[in-house]
Amino acid sequence: MTDTTSKAPPAPDPRAVPVRRPARRGAPAARSWRNHLLRKITPWLFLLAPLALLITFTYVPVGNMIYYSFTDWDGVSPDRNITGLDNYTQLFTRPELFRVFFVSFYYLAASAVQIVIALYFATVLSFDLRFRNLFKGILFFPYLINGVAIGFVFLYFFQDGGTLDSILSWFGADGDHAWLGDPDSANTSLAGVSVWRFTGLNFVLFLGAIQSIPGELYEAAQLDGASRWQQFRHIIAPGIRPVLSLSVILAISGSLAVFEIPYIMTGGATGTSTFVIQTVKLAFQFNKTGLASACAVVLLLIILLVTWIQRRLVPDDKVDLV
Repeated sequence: MTDTTSKAPPAPDPRAVPVRRPARRGAPAARSWRNHLLRKITPWLFLLAPLALLITFTYVPVGNMIYYSFTDWDGVSPDRNITGLDNYTQLFTRPELFRVFFVSFYYLAASAVQIVIALYFATVLSFDLRFRNLFKGILFFPYLINGVAIGFVFLYFFQDGGTLDSILSWFGADGDHAWLGDPDSANTSLAGVSVWRFTGLNFVLFLGAIQSIPGELYEAAQLDGASRWQQFRHIIAPGIRPVLSLSVILAISGSLAVFEIPYIMTGGATGTSTFVIQTVKLAFQFNKTGLASACAVVLLLIILLVTWIQRRLVPDDKVDLV
């Protein structure tokens, strides 16, 4: 007779590897899609605050300024009548409004002087000299001083019988000269103040560009017997060309937009009024915000045009010194 009783199942082998159930295929795909979306959105989340500030405080005011330039708004009343190109017509047909641009030539000449001085000291102090860190601090220190403070200091420096006249009297020169009373001497004096103040900025830009040039080039030039002038002509000058181009753009735009030094020292009197000082007076003293906005738009267009011309004449190509 056959035994039909069931046998007990065999004990599981402890060496056997347990079989895992496969995961659902939809979960990794969904997680990968979310990670990809998060990676694309994260940079824009970081840029959200800067873009909001840039649009709010730059592009929106510029748009409003362009709109105001076509109106007769006085800056106070809610009425803004569209006048078309009347403000621009006044700007280019009234000589007293456009004549202030000639004052910028004083500051443009001063910018050329400060670039030459800054380039000279940056080249000299880039080599191993004694006390060069001290001289670097001395050159850059005027740029750290507030413009209002500089205006008041040089106001007493150039006044009749002031510091400059006292120094000149030590060398037998005639004192009590009205440095700020004549248009030519006043503009020259104010341009000299700008040279003293902004030379340090150009100096730091040039010095950083010179120090970024590989030192092996200087060593190779010295081994070949190159002089300091030859090192400057063939190594330093080509190496700092992009920074020099930037300094020229800043010099031209800065000479057109001079404001605080002449405004504090003379208030625009004795023929020292710049285009920006005139724009501020038109807006806040004569309540001609529409005309002042047109002046600001013209200044912006001139700076953009000069920058475009400069970039076309001197393209910013990559410099290869090797």
